[in-house]
Amino acid sequence: MKLDHIDLSDLKSCPLNVRKHGGKDVSDLVTSIRRLGVLQPVLVRKNCEGYEVVAGQRRLTACRQLAEEGVETISPIPCAVMEEDDDAAAIEASLAENIARLPMDEIDQYQAFAALIAQKRTVDDIASQFGVSERLVRQRLAIANLTPAILALYRKDEIGGETMRALTMATKSQQKAWLKLWRDPEGFAPQGRQLRQWLLGGEQIATSAALFPLAEYGGAIVSDLFGEDAYFADPNAFWTLQSKAIADRAEGYRARGWNEVVLLERGAFWSGYEHRKVSKKDGGKIFIAIARNGEISFHEGFLTEAELRRREAKTGKEADSAVPVTIRPELTKAAVNYVGLHRHAAVRTCLLKETGIALRLAVAHMIAGSALWQVRPEPQRADKPETAQSLSESRAEGVFAEERGAVLTLLGLDADSSVLTGHAESEIGSLFEILIRLEDADVMRVLGFVMSETLEAGTALIDTLGRTLGVRMEEWWQADDAFLSLIRDRQTLLSMLEEVGGTAVASAHTASPAKTLRSIVRQYATGEGRAKVEGWVPRQMAFPAGSYADRSHEAA
Repeated sequence: MKLDHIDLSDLKSCPLNVRKHGGKDVSDLVTSIRRLGVLQPVLVRKNCEGYEVVAGQRRLTACRQLAEEGVETISPIPCAVMEEDDDAAAIEASLAENIARLPMDEIDQYQAFAALIAQKRTVDDIASQFGVSERLVRQRLAIANLTPAILALYRKDEIGGETMRALTMATKSQQKAWLKLWRDPEGFAPQGRQLRQWLLGGEQIATSAALFPLAEYGGAIVSDLFGEDAYFADPNAFWTLQSKAIADRAEGYRARGWNEVVLLERGAFWSGYEHRKVSKKDGGKIFIAIARNGEISFHEGFLTEAELRRREAKTGKEADSAVPVTIRPELTKAAVNYVGLHRHAAVRTCLLKETGIALRLAVAHMIAGSALWQVRPEPQRADKPETAQSLSESRAEGVFAEERGAVLTLLGLDADSSVLTGHAESEIGSLFEILIRLEDADVMRVLGFVMSETLEAGTALIDTLGRTLGVRMEEWWQADDAFLSLIRDRQTLLSMLEEVGGTAVASAHTASPAKTLRSIVRQYATGEGRAKVEGWVPRQMAFPAGSYADRSHEAA
């Protein structure tokens, strides 16, 4: 059996498949595949007309429906191709029992794959472990190119998977420009197919992209009315100067002893997950990525995974040949391991007494992560859009967002990011160097924010912390329609009405329906139609949390 991607047009239903028509209702699969793609490979075998589907007819039917809807990215789909001697039942059992369960969210998948990449696993290893194609693994790893703000939009279901995948092709400045359009009530942020056209359709080149002095450009420069953004009116003149500047930079690298400088084609995506960091003395290369909008990225000291594998294979062949090896490493692999473990033991023992350094190191790990640290921000998933909107408009979230911006600025990171923990552009070594220069008070401020951002919602710990900290919810929350619409129990609503309106009002409405009770509570809580009750907090939301009725006898 092998994994491959096959066009829908080359797939046919197998006459032996028990699902002759692919299942009558595949709406559940259509929704899932539109968002995440085909996660479980379809089992196929070769025939004279292409391939026939042995198992996975419903997935095939769902993909065909999406193709008819015009979803261009649906084909080809991942397939497990049977060999001549393969037994279909055995392969299905193997896929079901021996393949790791893939997380059902693209970002969770990316995080799972990225953690394995950090452990030196190859794309092929990961694909085999999860029973998916290498193409899907590479697609998910490309998510690393997205800013946290865009990841947050996807996590909140404000943008779809097709839009998120298109944005992985965008440079950081393109992503910022798109986010600016998204946040502008009068702007239009393209999505899906239109977004791809917007990204690839000859974007204006900002003057900030130039590697050369602007004085060398003799053409016109166009700017907006506020003078915040400026663009080259003559792209050809820009590229002439930019190309020369790139060539000069490349020559500078060579003069400093770099073995090779690789210029990627204009618009080619830099896939960092396909490269490994290699020092200059070990043959590391310089890769120069040239974006269509003129931005240039220099990636110093890398080799492709394929080249590293060829090197390893070549080294193995040379060792097996009769030609004596003239250059040997100073230490064997086992010796390197020995030295590394003893150095590690000495450093961590000395670190025990340096609590200030340990504090900064811990904060750097919490933000950037490592193979041994996996800290994620609380996603704050809301069950309903109204809840998400209410939360985003709350005073607590506003104050928290302000502190996030201040902390990001303190660390020299993008202040527009929607999260700090797991910051896409953070690297643990550089973060530690920043933190070591900060005063203890500033480091504790960063630590406090990171701990708060990674505090899990919906746990008993929240109640404990709220009581310990003396949190007064009336300072951070006030009743709104989003909350009241979720209260359906009449007895609870009647008890709430007694709190805000008094016993007489509650007694007068003992027979009123829940809708009426909810409306009256709302009037008291918001002051619309009745005298507002200041500082009212329902018992379930207070610290410690309470309730309005003892329902234990009902359970009995």
